[in-house]
Amino acid sequence: MKSYNLDELKIMADGDEEFLQEMLKTFIEELPEDIKAMNDAIENGNATLTYQIAHKMKPNLQIFGLDLSDNVKMLEQWSKSNLKQAEILPYAKEITETVNVVCQEIKQDYNL
Repeated sequence: MKSYNLDELKIMADGDEEFLQEMLKTFIEELPEDIKAMNDAIENGNATLTYQIAHKMKPNLQIFGLDLSDNVKMLEQWSKSNLKQAEILPYAKEITETVNVVCQEIKQDYNL
């Protein structure tokens, strides 16, 4: 079973295979960069930047069928709450690991 689901993306593509390929390429190129920036922001204790990056990633995670909305919400809440840095690390780790797996699966499945 795949770690991702392209149903929503395929609806958006409406049969346009070129659009689908571009979205897949964009996902595997940009999301790892966002993940690195997110982890750097967390490591540096920058809750505001973490919020901005997590918020930016949210739609892409949803479009690719990744059930990480609770994790993203926790990262977003860090900038607005008394959560400690250590408390959000497990959520960031799960996002990071999931995105890494999905990127590898997409590369293999679509020869990217």
